[in-house]
Amino acid sequence: MLSSSRTSPDTPRQSLLPACLTLLLGALLALGTPAVAAHTAARDGDGWTVRQPGGRHDGVAAVVRLDAADGTVTLAARRGGTTVLEAAPVGIVTDDADLTSGLRPVSRTTRQVAERYTMTTGKQLHRTVRMTETRFSFTGRGGARLDLLVRVSDDGIAYRYVLPGSGDVTVEREASAFRLPDSARAWLAPYTPNYERVYEPSGAADAADGSYAYPALFQVGGTYALLTESDVDGRYAASRLVHEKGSGHYAVRLADPAVTSTGPLATPWRTAVIGDLATVTESTLVDDLAPASRIADTSWIRPGKVAWSWLDGFANAQRSLAVQQRFVDYAAAHGWPYALVDDGWKTTDWMPRLIEYARERGVGVLLWVHYTDLDTAAERAEFLPRVKKWGAAGLKIDFMDSDSQERFRWYDEILRDTAREKLLVNFHGATLPKGIQRTWPHVMTLEAVYGAEYGNVPATGLTTLPYTRNVVGSMDYTPMAFQFGTRTVSDAAELALSVVYESGFQNFAGSIRAYRDRPELERFLEQVPTVWDESRLLSGRPGEGAAFARRHGERWFLGGVRSGPAGTQEVPLDFLGGGRWLAETVRDGDDGLVRDRRVVTRHDTLSVPVAAHGGFAGLVCRAVPGRDTCDRPVARLPLTELTVRPARTEVDAGASVDVTGRFGVEEFGPAADVALSVRAPEGWTVQGGDPRAEELPTGHDLTGDWAVSVPRDAEHGNHDLVVTAEYRSPDRPGTGVLRVERTVRVFVSPPGVDYVSNLPFAAESNGWGPVERDLSNGERDAADGGPLSIRGTEYAKGLGMHAVGEVVVELDGTHRRFAATVGVDDEVGGRGGVVFEVLADGAAVATTEVLRGTDAARHLEVDVTGVRRLTLRVTDGGDGVDFDHADWADARLLT
Repeated sequence: MLSSSRTSPDTPRQSLLPACLTLLLGALLALGTPAVAAHTAARDGDGWTVRQPGGRHDGVAAVVRLDAADGTVTLAARRGGTTVLEAAPVGIVTDDADLTSGLRPVSRTTRQVAERYTMTTGKQLHRTVRMTETRFSFTGRGGARLDLLVRVSDDGIAYRYVLPGSGDVTVEREASAFRLPDSARAWLAPYTPNYERVYEPSGAADAADGSYAYPALFQVGGTYALLTESDVDGRYAASRLVHEKGSGHYAVRLADPAVTSTGPLATPWRTAVIGDLATVTESTLVDDLAPASRIADTSWIRPGKVAWSWLDGFANAQRSLAVQQRFVDYAAAHGWPYALVDDGWKTTDWMPRLIEYARERGVGVLLWVHYTDLDTAAERAEFLPRVKKWGAAGLKIDFMDSDSQERFRWYDEILRDTAREKLLVNFHGATLPKGIQRTWPHVMTLEAVYGAEYGNVPATGLTTLPYTRNVVGSMDYTPMAFQFGTRTVSDAAELALSVVYESGFQNFAGSIRAYRDRPELERFLEQVPTVWDESRLLSGRPGEGAAFARRHGERWFLGGVRSGPAGTQEVPLDFLGGGRWLAETVRDGDDGLVRDRRVVTRHDTLSVPVAAHGGFAGLVCRAVPGRDTCDRPVARLPLTELTVRPARTEVDAGASVDVTGRFGVEEFGPAADVALSVRAPEGWTVQGGDPRAEELPTGHDLTGDWAVSVPRDAEHGNHDLVVTAEYRSPDRPGTGVLRVERTVRVFVSPPGVDYVSNLPFAAESNGWGPVERDLSNGERDAADGGPLSIRGTEYAKGLGMHAVGEVVVELDGTHRRFAATVGVDDEVGGRGGVVFEVLADGAAVATTEVLRGTDAARHLEVDVTGVRRLTLRVTDGGDGVDFDHADWADARLLT
């Protein structure tokens, strides 16, 4: 990141003036005479106005006032003749001094702040900052010093406190507040530490008592004010707004009862973005106030589109190498640079193989990790270099869920450590962006939003986010989850979110089938970038709709989404330059998404039909002879798929297994030099040829059939047959030979054993989803579980259940013993609590204590001689049924 600055530090400097002159200047200030300085704040009645030099009559200004009677200071803001923020208190209380009243003025100086910097993410890559800053210096009772720094730009105001001195200082509270006119409208989200609540409209004074999250949006006449904070790190804690119904007063409340830092201390900026809706949505004020980049070389930082599989199978999809390779293949076929593997992969051992597989295809792999796995220096020192050595491109770090000073100190540490390892970062369960992406440009996005994972975001809430949460930084909403089935907007509106919502990583949450069912969506997502040179709000209002034009290079991308009935979206094109332009729009049609084309100029208005709760996406480029599309070529690999049958099977020693492998080219063929083969364990024999094809066009496949013989002395348990497909891409010869493997899991049965998972169930019930055979509980559909695993040991056979549930099998007195290893499956990460019971003809014959995810497995063995009905039951142990994934591993009956 490049940055040039002509600013001076915020920390106070020792005055060079003699003490007597300082006192004289303080007295003059108290009387209303400006202090001697290069620039001064303008006198405004009984206060001082801070504004941009030569500012327009309708510009933004901050007004600071000192009450001579009690020594309290207030700050207000106006835009033109409109008071947007009424006078509200400022001040701070430390363990040594109450600096909220009894203040006496000392000096006042004004300077101009001018910077240029470049971002790696965001609504505008290249930024220019121009602000006026006035420093008001006060002394309180006992001589304590307080500096109030006020900054004003064309798009808002901000203020912070600076406490001089080099010792430790403990801040007990701030008097800081914002006061809106009682008649102001508001769009507010209740505060939670992860900022995952829906924005709702209300009156500023009518809002309920309670805490509200930043950013909070208010409307005063034709002016809007977005309240938030900037430059929060481990020196301090984040804050929230606290409101008492009946007024427009919103107090700033720190996340901690007290914060301690080593002076001199500069608190975060209390910030208000002020202007019309275009000004608010296009503002970069929060980043402008933040510290410059701490990373000198940002050449390794690459934003981009991400194939994210979580909403297409949840944790079970993350435990499947085949599923993750499938998403990597899709990304490689459509030019997406990344694939994200979410919670669940840590119970597997194939991650290095997946990363290498993806690297060969030009795709980077991002890894989910829980905050608690990285909350100590020792954990970071082990984990970060390890995954970097594997070749991981970055991390999605989840569940911080705190705005405390302690947590911000952790943010400082993890950002320093990930930057050192050159790992990109996506924060989930996280705080709000507060300038973090300027200071740490490897942060690609943050969640801090009630996003698509919830599945039921109302259209009104969805259309409020462009004016609130997304103003202050990248927002990982995770759009495109078409398979989720609970979206509240149309297909075209969902596609539009790739433009309307800004995020350095766009984690697209669709299934591959959902994408392929929407070819116009696929085309648009191939073209749309995730960073922007310029952004313009074209139309809309919070809760009603938003239409944006965002420029990347010479092309403009359009996106519009709205709540309400079907109609026509009018899109003004006056943001374009002169001449003729080709405009392509994607909208909802009778049979899916439709692309329309027309030649336009900047004097035209696009009229796009939109569905109820609908929208559109668009792409605009220069109209030149012979150009019929704005699409640009995409570097892609063939989309292929290798399937094997059977995926799992069970045989006796000395028997044989028939295996079929099919390799097909689904899109973007051909594939060249294709070969199929199978690899068996040592001592096993394979009959059948290895088929080959010089070329497989799209829609064609190559099939191999093999008979694999199992030796009579084969060891009991799981064995793998590995089917391999090799091929090349003629369009991308630099990738070399590509390989994909699929495994046939063969279980060789011991003699004299009947596994419960092979028997018919006389009855079954389960807490979530069906009882799984030889898999853990997947909670939704049959066969959607992962491998049975207890405390790091994987089991080939058994039952996966979820409390409260049971399975009944008929024995008819033919077996003599039942045995199993029981415990809570590793997939729940140490959570859960389950009691296991074995009943013989209705009578309990074995019961465990409550077993939790952190407990070792228990071995159960009971005599079932003469028993006709065997019942295996799991209960929650009295602590609820959350994460109660119960494994009856190696559950077997002996004859």
